[in-house]
Parts: sequence; structure tokens; C-alpha cells
Amino acid sequence: MAAPAPPTAAPEPTTVPAETSKTDHPMFSRIRLATPSDVPFIHKLIHQMAVFERLTHLFVATESGLASTLFNSRPFQAVTVFLLEISRSPFSTTDATSPDFTPFLETHNGDLPIEDPDSQDFSPDKLKDVVVAGFVLFFPNYPSFLAKQCFYIEDIFVREPYRRKGFGKMLLTAVAKQAVKLGMGRVEWIVIDWNVNAINFYEQMGVIVFKEWRLCRLTGDALHAIDKLSI
Repeated sequence: MAAPAPPTAAPEPTTVPAETSKTDHPMFSRIRLATPSDVPFIHKLIHQMAVFERLTHLFVATESGLASTLFNSRPFQAVTVFLLEISRSPFSTTDATSPDFTPFLETHNGDLPIEDPDSQDFSPDKLKDVVVAGFVLFFPNYPSFLAKQCFYIEDIFVREPYRRKGFGKMLLTAVAKQAVKLGMGRVEWIVIDWNVNAINFYEQMGVIVFKEWRLCRLTGDALHAIDKLSI
């Protein structure tokens, strides 16, 4: 009986380079008070929000209309706008401060850089690579059951490339912290019923989403018809 063939020599191990760890892409975010020079960005943000909410047929705002109505009072006494800005470089801790509000600054790390095809249209400072990524517009209201002033959020919006990264929570937190600072009773807003992602997000934050309340609106011809009624 023939002797078994000698075993085949084991192949030389192939050197495989270790998997390169994902490179972090730091992002720096800032929430600051909007100023009159920000009106073009606010106008574009509101239009993008109207597109997202499928309400462009109601969008009639103009830059001149915003400029003449948004900045007539001190912040937090009437309509106030916070802007969310993103940069690849750290923001200065002394820039954009005002007697009324100190900007919120945060640092974020991502696996990939954010692709923003509209960044040039939302860049207030191209030299510093700053991009406006979202906003929140709010004002005081007065729920009589509480007998306290509160904040009502009319609009909160984060542009599509920057969603699901914690920036919406950052905007809400900025408003809530200001409400607590001013001794206000609560913060409230409405949400479209088909926006399930937003509803889930709010509920995870501990927000109560009322299902039995309905928005009432008197506008257009109906508003003018009532204006002609005698009292």
C-alpha cells in the first residue's frame, strides 16, 4: 500500500491591513438670536417648511413683510426667532452674544460629512463656512388656566440634510430653557397628524400630544365678513 502523500504546505498567510476606523467628522452647532440681516434665510426656511408640510398654496410671506414685522420688539416680548447654524470650525464663545440671549454651542461627531447641495443659499458667513440649518419661531401667549405667560412655538424646522441628528431637540431645548429662565408656565405648539416621525420624537421627549384638540382658523373672506358685522 502506497504511503500517503505528504500534506500540502500551508499557504503563506496573506497580510490583510487592519480595517481603518471610521474617520470622525466634527460638526459645530450654534443656536443664536436672529437679526434683521437674517431675513433672507428665514424666508427661505419658511418656504422649505411650506414645501415639506405640503402647504405652499398658503405661502405668501415676503422678505419685506418679514423684515417689517419680526424685529419690532425686544426678544421674548413678542415674536422671536432662533437660528440653528452649523460649521466645520468651532464658533467663538463671544460672537453673536446679546444682552438678551447667550448662544447655545454644541459639538457633534459624524462618520461622514453632511452633503448639503443648498449650502451656498444658506451661508451667512462664507469665509467661516457657516450654514443655516434650521430655525424656531415663537412668541409669548397667556393660558388663563395657568395665569402665567408661556411660549407658543409657531414654527420649528430643520433642513433635510441635518435631520435625525439631534438638532430639532437642540432647538426645542433652547426654547424650553428660555421659558424656564423667564419663569414661564409651559411651551406648546401643534403638529400635523401625518407627521408620525415628529409625533414620536416629541413623545420620546416627554411632550404631551393632544389628540382631541382641533385648530380653529378664521381667515380670508370669512374674516372680512365678520369684520362687517355690527356688535
